[in-house]
Amino acid sequence: MKILLSAYACEPDKGSEPGVGWHWAVELASLGHDVWVITRANNEPVISEALAKAPIENLRFAYHDLPGWLKWWKKGRRGVHLYYLFWQIGIFLVARSLAKKVKFDVVHHVTFVSVRQPSFLGLLGIPFIFGPVAGGERAPMALRKSYPLRGWLLDLLRDVVNMWVKFSPLMHLTFATAKRIYVTSEQTRRLLPVRYLTKTAVQLAVGIENVPQDHSLSGKGTSACKVLFVGQLLYWKGVHLALRAFAEFLQRQPRARFTVVGSGPDESWLKGLAAQLNIGHAVDWIQWMPHSETMQLYRQHDIFLFPSLHDSGGMAVLEAMANGLPVVCLALGGPGEIVDDNCGRLVKTRGKTEDEVIEDLAKALTELLNDVDLWQASSKGARVRAQGFAWPKVVAEMYRALEGIVGTGKK
Repeated sequence: MKILLSAYACEPDKGSEPGVGWHWAVELASLGHDVWVITRANNEPVISEALAKAPIENLRFAYHDLPGWLKWWKKGRRGVHLYYLFWQIGIFLVARSLAKKVKFDVVHHVTFVSVRQPSFLGLLGIPFIFGPVAGGERAPMALRKSYPLRGWLLDLLRDVVNMWVKFSPLMHLTFATAKRIYVTSEQTRRLLPVRYLTKTAVQLAVGIENVPQDHSLSGKGTSACKVLFVGQLLYWKGVHLALRAFAEFLQRQPRARFTVVGSGPDESWLKGLAAQLNIGHAVDWIQWMPHSETMQLYRQHDIFLFPSLHDSGGMAVLEAMANGLPVVCLALGGPGEIVDDNCGRLVKTRGKTEDEVIEDLAKALTELLNDVDLWQASSKGARVRAQGFAWPKVVAEMYRALEGIVGTGKK
């Protein structure tokens, strides 16, 4: 089958959205399909380097970016959404030109993974798959208590924008022209107009490349437990909850350490909170590192603490599990779909105050790290669970499910 992918974010050896775009492209090609990918021009150097090292004959790329005089608009995160909208308009013209030369069987949008951002590729008249897309996940009001003012305002804006999805003419156009829509959660599915729900299915947008061999628990049998968080330092990632939970855990395990890997606009606020909690001596802050080094870092820790409030995917959760780390997270969003009692602990939030949730997070850490047998079982369970999200399996199963809808036989 000839497949045209739209992947604004697409880079090898990366996590998050760039990794999502890359793995969809590579895995579809490995299934024997002829794959063309439209992505940003600034991704070309790393993609060309990767393909030079490991050529994939049935994988081709078309690069597109807006004129240089418009690129200043997206510096930082200031105008990235408007830039992305114009990029989507531009790639419609690129795709239309490609479709005149190649008889595509399917057009598939994979990144950005956002239900709030339109795609115009359904107008090509080729069976169009939209997603998996995300964004409907919502932080409980009770857990916004300790947000900084910026967080309150941004989450309120997010709530309003999500309400607009049902009425947006551009999103209606996207949904109407799609043969199949994939969303990452029931919360996101509820954002869609009722008329499109019959062609909508729930499918997580993340996967894992491989599951390493077992590793021994560093410090197990001592009180030197090592807790890890990996992610952007943003208010909604829940690092402030993690710090407060770790502060309680530290009273029970005085030699424990907490490593926070990442950077972001809320870094100063979070470091200030650690100082207020008098746990600065037990918290190590590490800036972003290469993905390969991060994967090694997982194996040097004992448990992954990730109380994200509206994370649609949770790539870091899968990476931690693949490396044998039990996960403690909230029963929200993507992590709430990935983690179960066999590989960690899900902390429920419904009807609870923020203080109660923090206490439950600390209890979960204590339960898993104070019981060697339970930790070992959860570590093995994490690797087993992660195997179910291997990229080859995720991509193959989704395209199998599309049989009869778009016709997915190899051509």
